[in-house]
Amino acid sequence: MSVDRQQQTVPTVDGDGRLRAACRFVGGGRTEICRPAIGGESDGQRGRGRMLLDGGPRGAHAVDEVLLRALASRGLATRAGAILTLTAAGREFAAEEAKRSEPLTARPREIDRRTVVGPSGAETVPINAAESPLSLLARLKGRDGSPFISPEEREAGERLRSDFTRGQMLPRLGANWEASVATARRDGGAGGAADLTDAALAARLRVEKALVAVGPELAGVLVDICCFLKGIEIVEFERGWPARSAKLMLKTALSTLARHYRPPASAQKARLLHWGAEDYRPRIG
Repeated sequence: MSVDRQQQTVPTVDGDGRLRAACRFVGGGRTEICRPAIGGESDGQRGRGRMLLDGGPRGAHAVDEVLLRALASRGLATRAGAILTLTAAGREFAAEEAKRSEPLTARPREIDRRTVVGPSGAETVPINAAESPLSLLARLKGRDGSPFISPEEREAGERLRSDFTRGQMLPRLGANWEASVATARRDGGAGGAADLTDAALAARLRVEKALVAVGPELAGVLVDICCFLKGIEIVEFERGWPARSAKLMLKTALSTLARHYRPPASAQKARLLHWGAEDYRPRIG
């Protein structure tokens, strides 16, 4: 294979882990590319073009020529002679891994306390507004300056999410160690009705009743955004909807859900049982 043809080959690296590790090392300070000392590498390492990134007091980091070409082709680092410098894109690429690995308590949070009306009355619960799509939509304004979703609609969405969580309807990420062996044998597996407490079962029934009241056309977008906390753009992409359509569908769904939780006063009046003239007197006995 000629040198020109070898340079035209697209460098491939198994996964992004090695690239991120190299970016983090280069971003730590002055980095110089050098070859290992004679006798310090095996025949296989020489065949792969093994090199070292020398960071001085920071130590060294082992790379190969394929990885160095990948750093340059993806715009993650620039090379001037033997000096390797991280670009802005490289710093952002390395920071992605740090964001994913940081503890939940270190991630952005906007703790707000919200009053949610449940079957047992009103209760104040803490809500992370930074992760709730409803909190973001509540900040939007309509053409007339009014909020895009009303406080009643937002409260209805939060109530649905609260019941959804209490009903243990979120998918489990691991084994259910709470269920006993006897329970698992009785209902054929964990996660059945026998595993639920009375409160969880009641919450699950409230969710099912609310979704039936909303209807199958609007229930899906409610669950995706209010319960699974999916963003508007993600829902539109997954469902193949036009841009900004999920926001309008959610607005309609929340309005219907709010009427389900709080029916209008006219619907709560007792229905008329009997017509009678002015001199009518009911018979007793």
